[in-house]
Amino acid sequence: MFYVVKRQSLVFGVVFLLLFVILSVSVSTSGASAVFFGGTTRKVPVYGVEVPGDEKVIALTFDAAWGADKTLEIIKILKEYDAEGTFFLVGFWIDKYPEETKAIAEAGLEIGNHSNNHLNMSKLSETEIRKEIETVNERLVNLTGKRPVYFRPPYGDYNNRLIDTVVDLGMVPVQWSIDTLDWKGLSGKEIAERVLPKAKSGDIVLFHNNSDHVLDALPIILLGLKNKGFKCVGLSKLVMTENYYIDNNGIQHIKNTA
Repeated sequence: MFYVVKRQSLVFGVVFLLLFVILSVSVSTSGASAVFFGGTTRKVPVYGVEVPGDEKVIALTFDAAWGADKTLEIIKILKEYDAEGTFFLVGFWIDKYPEETKAIAEAGLEIGNHSNNHLNMSKLSETEIRKEIETVNERLVNLTGKRPVYFRPPYGDYNNRLIDTVVDLGMVPVQWSIDTLDWKGLSGKEIAERVLPKAKSGDIVLFHNNSDHVLDALPIILLGLKNKGFKCVGLSKLVMTENYYIDNNGIQHIKNTA
């Protein structure tokens, strides 16, 4: 009897171990929307977009949380190269720099929501998430007359609760596919080298509005992208707000409604 029980326990242990390995491999290879124990699927924001046809479009985005010394010059450079961009603004930045906020909007550039206090959003309750987002939306409506459509979580930190809340607010959560790492003090050339060799249609590029060498990098990048046939557009001309789905890698696709 002891032998039988021990053998059954061994078989059960082996089966459980195999199941664990299979699920672990699934989690590690299927990206941000891996299936975890309990059958919960992790939802993801938009990291990039599948662009149909041969059109070559790319979105440059600028997170603004600290400092504004370079913001007006960024606007000027974008205009010089006939490029569009999207600024993701934090609430306390808007409070400190209302004139720069209005200048972005008056230049025809788009503004996204980057939360009110730049917190780790995955640690907040749904009520707290809503307050963080809606407070910024209200301020931007008062200052610019426009309500943001896109939300980027600080630190790239998100969970299902955040994604669901953003969508319920009628907005689209957006990350990035190319990180310039400009906040690390890279030179303009080094920043450009992180963008130009890998740029492809549908990419979303992350900059920070007050990084040390963003003004050195932008002309190099904008000229390089132009020479490669790219057009720099605002998120509204790239990221969809309806009839779409997001794959495991965070790439947004047009949903086939036929």
